[in-house]
Amino acid sequence: MFQKILVALDSSESSRHIFEKALDLAKTNQAELMLLHVLSPTDEAYPMPIYPSFDGIYPIQHDELMRSAMQQFAVVEQAGYDKLRSHSLKAEAENVLTHITQTTGDPGELICSTAKQWSADLIVIGRRGRSALTELLLGSVSNYVMHHASCSVLVVQAALVSA
Repeated sequence: MFQKILVALDSSESSRHIFEKALDLAKTNQAELMLLHVLSPTDEAYPMPIYPSFDGIYPIQHDELMRSAMQQFAVVEQAGYDKLRSHSLKAEAENVLTHITQTTGDPGELICSTAKQWSADLIVIGRRGRSALTELLLGSVSNYVMHHASCSVLVVQAALVSA
């Protein structure tokens, strides 16, 4: 039924459970997995952007702030790759062909475009169950993906995941 399953993962605790669901589906359908992590400025793990004012700041302070921000981003980026590799090794141990990719930008748009480019049959994504106000301010990645994806979408509810 499904031959290519894209799994959208973030830095939340529920990502492990979302991966497990997708892995079970891949084994059942003898499908391959694409594990995708999007580094997004709205993610809790993403370092705060630095937009210093050049008024009253010395060039050496600016350079130090920029170096610090780049180091923080490198740590977050490496943690994302490490998590993807860990999941990939587990899937490959279960004889599931797995690809990994990590990118930076708008999660909803990148999930949909990656799924389309890779010709995915299914996207597996989590839903955090944010409050209406938070969802209004930050948007809902799962809602965006459900309405813009070129393939089927399985949304794993965070409240059900942690049970």
